[in-house]
Amino acid sequence: MKIHRASPLEPDRATMVDMADLVTQQVATFLTTLDSRPTHDRTVPEVEEKLAESFLSGPPENGTPFASLMDRLGTAAESAIESAGPRLMAALPGGGLYSSALAEFFTRALNRYGTLAAAAPALTALEEGVLRWMAQDVCGLPPGSSGVLTTGGSMANLSAVVTARHDRLGEDIGRGTIYVSEQAHYSVAKAARIAGIRQQNVRVIPVAENLRMDLGVAAERIRADRSAGLRPFLLVATAGTTDTGAIDPLTDAGALADREDLWFHVDAAYGGFFRLTARGRERTAGIERADSVTLDPHKALFLPFGTGALVVREPARLHAAHEGSAAALQDVGTSDALPDYAQRGIELSRENRGVRVWLPLHLHGLSAFRDALDEKLDLAGRVHSRLSAVPHLDVPWRPELTTVAFAVRPRRPGATARRDADAATRRLLDRINSDGRAMVHSTTIAGRQLIRICVLAHRTHREHVDEVLDAITAGTAEL
Repeated sequence: MKIHRASPLEPDRATMVDMADLVTQQVATFLTTLDSRPTHDRTVPEVEEKLAESFLSGPPENGTPFASLMDRLGTAAESAIESAGPRLMAALPGGGLYSSALAEFFTRALNRYGTLAAAAPALTALEEGVLRWMAQDVCGLPPGSSGVLTTGGSMANLSAVVTARHDRLGEDIGRGTIYVSEQAHYSVAKAARIAGIRQQNVRVIPVAENLRMDLGVAAERIRADRSAGLRPFLLVATAGTTDTGAIDPLTDAGALADREDLWFHVDAAYGGFFRLTARGRERTAGIERADSVTLDPHKALFLPFGTGALVVREPARLHAAHEGSAAALQDVGTSDALPDYAQRGIELSRENRGVRVWLPLHLHGLSAFRDALDEKLDLAGRVHSRLSAVPHLDVPWRPELTTVAFAVRPRRPGATARRDADAATRRLLDRINSDGRAMVHSTTIAGRQLIRICVLAHRTHREHVDEVLDAITAGTAEL
């Protein structure tokens, strides 16, 4: 009988425990010191470039001690924007829940197959339960609605476009037209291009003063395109734009889609989970009319990056647009009660994604998430109130979610004064970010430079917001 020697690929129990303990100790030290860390490193570029270059070489012939490798990984992680910290108020910060990270470690270590129900029926049921909760309880879609977990909102938007295209156009896609607002996320236009829709057939609809899609213009464009022999098939509304958190008039957009027989998709990657709060549910009323909704748990559920979702009113339409099989799968069983996620999305090989969402929700309970989201809404109101009181700042829009945009106010009318104000706004941005303590981002709306503060990370509280507001006030005084 052949005796198998121990493989370095299979550590014994004691080694596994020691390795896991080293990782958790390092992570715990990192997380418990987040409040004192800068948001972005002020290291000279040459040092960062040298560090990055050290990771470009291939692996060694013989192994390296685990502790040494973890030290290197820790150094690499330090050379990054502090996306887990409380003072990142740029883009749409997430934070990342520790409980979700543990769930992901568990899932990856057990390595269950996540796209065919027969391979892990209980874990598939767990994932399906999460999706039904998102579709029915969060979004208000009818019983039977469900969807698929993705790597993020971009992949969810792609599957939504593919599903709408398949359902409304079939194989004749050349004349299909899509309608989005000028504030829609760029991933929608990108998804259309990948899905074979001509870029010239993506209609960008202007917004009104409140940055919401002008549905009157949208209706005119739809009718004009149909009269010209084109095939309008998809209307995309946004529940929480990236720039300002604006929410399109969802009820009226759904009614327009119904009248014109268009698939109605809502990109609620940012705003969807605010429906756990009373204010968020009121402000996103109408989302329940959607045929499909994009959600991003790694935003307003605070989960680690890489977790998105697409939920649909009729999962059979999602299945029809993504189904496929092969002879190699002929021995795989099917279930009438549980879905094969390979038939609802683009991926075949895929981990089970439900545990990373399920464990935090069941561990902490919905009230913990609701309270955190209500806190962020309150903090955004505080930002708006304090900045509106600064004489030299213009705060054009009251926040619907947790993003506040502002700019230096022009000293007088005229194009020259506006250019001067834009330049001053850029200088103010640099001043706020100068010491690395916090980070905010800028954007451009209607040709105007603006700074935006987004309060979304679960670790961000009043003291962190006030620190940034103090920096803004001081910087404005200096300018």
